Amino acid sequence: MNKSQRVDVSIVVPCRNEIGHIRRFLHSVSVQETPGMNVEVLVADGMSDDGTRQVLDRYVRERSDRNSDRRDDESDTSLGRCPRWLDEKLPAFFVIDNVKQTASSGLNTAIRAAQGDIIIRMDVHTEYAPDYVRNCVEILNETCADNVGGPARTRADGYMARAIALGFHSRFACGGARFRDPRYEGYVDTVPYGCWRKSTLEGLGLFDETLVRSQDDELNVRIAASGGKIWQSPKITSWYRPRTNLSSLFRQYFQYGFWKVSVIRKHRKPPSWRNLIPGASLFAAIALLFAAAIAMLIGLMHLRNEFLCDWAALSSLYFAASISASFLSARKHGWKFLPILPVVFATYHLSYGLGSLLGFSYHPPAWIHPTFVQKALTVITR
Repeated sequence: MNKSQRVDVSIVVPCRNEIGHIRRFLHSVSVQETPGMNVEVLVADGMSDDGTRQVLDRYVRERSDRNSDRRDDESDTSLGRCPRWLDEKLPAFFVIDNVKQTASSGLNTAIRAAQGDIIIRMDVHTEYAPDYVRNCVEILNETCADNVGGPARTRADGYMARAIALGFHSRFACGGARFRDPRYEGYVDTVPYGCWRKSTLEGLGLFDETLVRSQDDELNVRIAASGGKIWQSPKITSWYRPRTNLSSLFRQYFQYGFWKVSVIRKHRKPPSWRNLIPGASLFAAIALLFAAAIAMLIGLMHLRNEFLCDWAALSSLYFAASISASFLSARKHGWKFLPILPVVFATYHLSYGLGSLLGFSYHPPAWIHPTFVQKALTVITR
C-alpha cells in the first residue's frame, strides 16, 4: 500500500465476560502495524460482570495517559528525537455499551458509531498477527471482494484444549470447510470475522440482530445472494483459542446447531449441506430406536429386530469412521491424543446435532411476544 495514502479503518469488537482472554487480545490490538492509516477501535461490551469491563476501562485510561504524555513530549524540544512508539499516532480506543448483550447487536452498535470507511471485525477469543489489519486492508483493495478474511488457525494450551483444536481442524468433526484449511486461498462461502467496506455493510442492512449465533454466516449468505464475493487469504493471520473442556465445547456447538437453523429458515436453504449432516444422522438414530420400541410394544418382534439391526449398523459405521479419523489425526499430531479424540468428535457431533433438532422443532406459540422469546433464547443459548 502507498504509505502516503490515508486509510480510515474501524476495528469493531463484540465482547462479553472475557476476563480470561481480554488482556491477550488487547496486546494483539496494541501491536498492530498500521502505517498510513487512521485507525480506531470500538469494543462493544455486553455489560460484562466478570471484571472484563474494568480491564477495558483501565486500558482506555492508560492509553489516554500515553497520548497525553506523547503530546507533552513532542512539545518539549529538549528531548531530541522521540522514542519509536511516539513516532506513530496511537489508534483511538473506545468502549461502548451493548445493552442487548449479543454479538450481532454489539457489532451493529459499533459499526453505526464507526467513522472508518473500512470495517474490520475482531473477536476477543482470538490473537492476531501484527500485520493482520494491514493485510486485511491490502487484500480487500487488491481483490475487490465484498468480504475478506483469513483461515481459522488455532492456539491451544493443555491436553484437552489441544485435542479440541485437533477436532476443530478435522474434516470428520467439522465437515472440511475451506476456512479451516490454513493453506487455502480463493473464494469461499464464509470466513472468520471479516473485513468489509462500511458502505457494503450498510447496503446489506448490517448483521441480523435476531441471531444470537451464526450472524456472520448469515451475513455472508446475503453477500453471496446479492452477487458479492468472499475471499480467503492465508496472509491474514490470526489464532483462535478453542474451548478448554468438553462441557463448554458442548454448549458452544449446541448453540451453533440451534442458531444455524434460523439461518436456514430465513434463506430457505442451508449455507452448506454439511450443516445438516449431524442433525440428520442423530434424527435417524433416534427414529430407529423409537420405531423399535413401538414395534416391541405392539408385538411386531421381527420389525423390532430389523430396526435395531439398522440402528446397530448406523452406530457401527459412525464408530468405525470416528476411530479411523482419530487414528489419522493422532498419527500426525501425537498418539497421546488417540484415546480422547473419539470423545471429542462425538461431542462436536452430538451437541451440534441436538441443537439442530431443537432448532427445527422449535415453533413458539403466536401469543408469546417475540422479544420475550428472543431474550429467553439468548440466555439459554448464548
